[in-house]
Amino acid sequence: MKSTTQSVGLAAPVMSSRLIWVYSFAAWSFVAAAATMTVYQFYRLGYGGMKFTTIAGMECSQILSYAPLTPFVFLLALKFPVQRNNWRRRSWLYLAALLAFALVHIVIWGVSPYAYWDPATRGFHSAFWDAHARVFRISWIAMKSMLFSSSVDDLTEAYIPTLLIAHAVLYYRWSQEKELRATQLAGQLVKARLQTLKSQMQPHFLFNTLHSISALMLTNVVAADRMMTSLSDLLRMSLEDNGTQLTTLSRELEFLTVYVEIEKARFEDKLRVIFDIEPECFDTQFPHLLLQPLVENAVRHGTSKVSRPGEIEIRIKHERNNLEVRIRDNGPGLAEPGEKMFRRGLGLSVARERLETLYGDRQVCNIRSRKEGGTEVYLRMPFFENAVVQKRISATTNEEQAPLWLYPRCAP
Repeated sequence: MKSTTQSVGLAAPVMSSRLIWVYSFAAWSFVAAAATMTVYQFYRLGYGGMKFTTIAGMECSQILSYAPLTPFVFLLALKFPVQRNNWRRRSWLYLAALLAFALVHIVIWGVSPYAYWDPATRGFHSAFWDAHARVFRISWIAMKSMLFSSSVDDLTEAYIPTLLIAHAVLYYRWSQEKELRATQLAGQLVKARLQTLKSQMQPHFLFNTLHSISALMLTNVVAADRMMTSLSDLLRMSLEDNGTQLTTLSRELEFLTVYVEIEKARFEDKLRVIFDIEPECFDTQFPHLLLQPLVENAVRHGTSKVSRPGEIEIRIKHERNNLEVRIRDNGPGLAEPGEKMFRRGLGLSVARERLETLYGDRQVCNIRSRKEGGTEVYLRMPFFENAVVQKRISATTNEEQAPLWLYPRCAP
């Protein structure tokens, strides 16, 4: 019962009480007007003479008397809905409410001057007021006749339809809440999955970098010191963006530039990285920490495997509604099919999984050997203009201060 109560509590404020009363009087007024026109047309076609005002009074006195009662039935159904585990108890409650509904309806109807037809006077009269004697007098015979004659109408035309409408509104609200909770849960699961994938890359990168620094400590202390400084900057930027899944491409390139400085300190003049970025792409949304593991993969499995100077080219452009990213190296190329590389390489597999989680079938992540030698990783994702543009470039005043990736085809 506890869970049932909580569900009702969430769904009870389906609409305000005032709105329920407005709907009730509007609906029953429409029904009364329709009934009046129907009966009037019946008499007008030759089945007896009756004034329009008399017909309207007769129909409105019976039908409009439902208007002040149905809001109570509606609210009762919202507060005490019928469910699988309580339908027996609620049936007794609804039966008692039906009896009260019928009795109060007769009272309201009986007050009107069109409550019942008196054959003796050939006119309509109130069941509580004697118009000839001008005294308050209850006609119990008329009340009894009205109760029996309207009991079926009370049940089938007013009470049960109101209960059904209330339950339909209530269950519709419950289905909306259930769908909302499912959507929120799915969003939380996606967020948790993305965070897990992202967190897998951070220790992987850190261990590789520390290993490189350790290898340089005995041979090139200056280079190792530069790598330590760049690593501290990189960790600081990573902490600033902790928990962030989407950033701007400009911010991602800042992060990548610091990583490139680490690799250049390690390989000195044997590594050249070229950035070719279309200017309109800088402020687009971009998955955080996506480029660095792919470039690291190009260094470890590409340029570091050849004796000649290594070259990595990063091309990013806006093509229609997509952002296209190409990361090329001049290494030996793939020794096995690209799909096996995705299964073996942590950086490649995590990049593909993150893109699939973020964009579904609106993304592409492939790797292939180039005809001219080397490997190319190709990414395609939707192009989204970032809502909050981070104008970090505008703070620079000269070419020396500006980020290296600002100038097309420059090599840090």
